[in-house]
Amino acid sequence: MDEDFLLESEFSKILYHEYAKDQPIIDYHNHLSPIDIHQNRVFDNISQIWLAGDHYKWRAMRTLGIPEHFITGNASDEEKFEKWAYTLPYTLRNPLYHWTHLELKRYFGITESLNPDNAKEIYDYTSKIIASPESSSQMLLKKMNVEIVCTTDDPADDLQAHQDFKKSGNALGMFPAFRPDKSFAVENPDQYVLYLDKLASASKVKINTYQDLLEALQQRVDYFHLHGGRLADHGLERLYYFEKNTFGIEDLFKKAKDGLPLSDIEIQFFKFKTLLELAKMYHGKGWTQQYHLGALRNANSRMLQLLGPDSGFDSIGDFNQAYPLAKFLNELDKTDQLAKTVLYNLNPKDNEIFATMAGNFSSSAFKGKIQFGSGWWYLDQKDGMERQMNTLSNMGMISCFVGMLTDSRSFLSFPRHEYFRRILCNLFGKDVENGELPADEKWLGKIISDISYHNAKSYFNFPKE
Repeated sequence: MDEDFLLESEFSKILYHEYAKDQPIIDYHNHLSPIDIHQNRVFDNISQIWLAGDHYKWRAMRTLGIPEHFITGNASDEEKFEKWAYTLPYTLRNPLYHWTHLELKRYFGITESLNPDNAKEIYDYTSKIIASPESSSQMLLKKMNVEIVCTTDDPADDLQAHQDFKKSGNALGMFPAFRPDKSFAVENPDQYVLYLDKLASASKVKINTYQDLLEALQQRVDYFHLHGGRLADHGLERLYYFEKNTFGIEDLFKKAKDGLPLSDIEIQFFKFKTLLELAKMYHGKGWTQQYHLGALRNANSRMLQLLGPDSGFDSIGDFNQAYPLAKFLNELDKTDQLAKTVLYNLNPKDNEIFATMAGNFSSSAFKGKIQFGSGWWYLDQKDGMERQMNTLSNMGMISCFVGMLTDSRSFLSFPRHEYFRRILCNLFGKDVENGELPADEKWLGKIISDISYHNAKSYFNFPKE
């Protein structure tokens, strides 16, 4: 992993080192804690910042047969690190192998491979650094040249950490992103009733009808906008579309509010109607909406009961995406209420669907209005990113691409932007070497800089502080 890691040609090296490497990072979708950022949290050791909540690593450890006690159980932080050090040498050709060693190198200057023999030494060394004020949350972001982070926030969140952080005058831009999934999660009636109470309290709207729900959500969209929110995000199996008003939406809402179960088709209709109304709200504010589509979540019901969601038991799903996605976007476009949109697929079979779908709704109002988003989750590895960028190049315009994001809960995940930029530059450099692109350093360098930074900077229209 020297300075030319993943760069296979001389032109690739020029593009990376001269035009990509030093660009600031705009991480427009992650799951970092805004409280940790505002309070400038200092973690006690490497395990707390590196292993806690990282279901990528958890899955690898389980695959190797590591007992759950050392993964999410009550083992000490040092014991958990030792088990990860034991696991890592077995992750060859998995992106975890590259990510882990990039993070060790960039944050701690460690160039040797982590393994059981040096685990104790590396744990003590990295933990000493992590526990120092020089490695606080804000300092770690600064070290990676992060300019903007967008956290993922529920509509009922008070955004107090965002408000307090803004008052601090920190140069880092931290903005909330609106994640309203719970507002239409009527498949869980008991939890939905509790969530409505929480949303009502936050919005100061008594939610007795479906129109009340929309009023409460609009109030929260307004509130997020006031505090810098310019993006919304949704995690769905797929989008939905209904040609007619198959059900009375007020009747469905009443059933859900009364804690009564809805049929599958009723659930889908409720989600469709609510997502449509939310999308119109985003358009009214000039926001960007993001749709993460295709995850099959909580496949292991026994482990869901033991550990809860987001514990490493989700997989790629096989859902029909093309027709409902097209019809949903078109329904908004018919009334010119389709906001800027980023589409992420989890099943690689849908690459061409998403890339060509984006081109259906281009607009002279924005460059790259509908984006085929970067490789997500299981696809944010070398092969997945190359396939996404090749598909986008073949069927769209990669020059308009807004680039990479971490989608991570870890403050040590930002070398993923470096990983992406190296892969991007290598693709372009190989094309130059093969005679498929001109060796025009100035122009290709501009395209690389745009994808790495400038496109996202202009696309998302963040508030100017």
